[in-house]
Amino acid sequence: MNSSRRHPELSVIIPTLNEAAHIGDLLDDVSQGEGLDVIVADGGSKDDTAAQAVARGVRICRGPAGRARQMNQGASLARGAYYLFLHADSRLPVRFDEVVRRVLGDARVAAGAFSLGIDADAKKIRLVEYWANLRSRYLGLPYGDQGLFLRAERFHLCGGFSDLPIMEDFAFIRDLRRLGTIVTVSERIQTSPRRWRRMGVLRTTLINQAIVMGYLLGVSPHRLSRWYRRSRGIDKPGGQVESAD
Repeated sequence: MNSSRRHPELSVIIPTLNEAAHIGDLLDDVSQGEGLDVIVADGGSKDDTAAQAVARGVRICRGPAGRARQMNQGASLARGAYYLFLHADSRLPVRFDEVVRRVLGDARVAAGAFSLGIDADAKKIRLVEYWANLRSRYLGLPYGDQGLFLRAERFHLCGGFSDLPIMEDFAFIRDLRRLGTIVTVSERIQTSPRRWRRMGVLRTTLINQAIVMGYLLGVSPHRLSRWYRRSRGIDKPGGQVESAD
């Protein structure tokens, strides 16, 4: 990875689980940045996710699966003044590192995120993007697939991600809002359309909103996670596990 002493070091932390189809492209994007400390936090991949990371010269740590604990494990090894948490099926905008440093240079900002783009051509997908970015900008509630970034000190002040099986990003951002402004930049991160393609745009959207409402109403995250996984067929025989949900 490129490095530079002109900028505060930025730690890029990527939780993975069986992401061989995507991790290489993301790490190639990351390699275009300067002053980076890149950590892949793997949750026990059975494919060559870890091998691809090693081949690209990034640091890798291994531990139990679970996006929250994987991100916390990666952060415990991070050296940067800034942290950027990415989903493995993302593609970054050009000069992403400059965007992160510009936003976090404002002491009033508690955290930032990119606008959401979904790598598919469909009117329904454009509507999903529109409402996600509206929520993110005006409610200050970006989700993890938008790439969350913040100062290391703010991360540790909040105690990192709560060890939840689902909604860890939602809970984390709500905690951070007490410390300052949440900024969503106009630059877009592209995420894979795989979940919308698998279950359909409408069904995926309804499931996601039901999970959020259940969480806000006090339903146990463990119960929500079991329901979510069943709805995606992950707990059925042959169900495919993707990423680190």
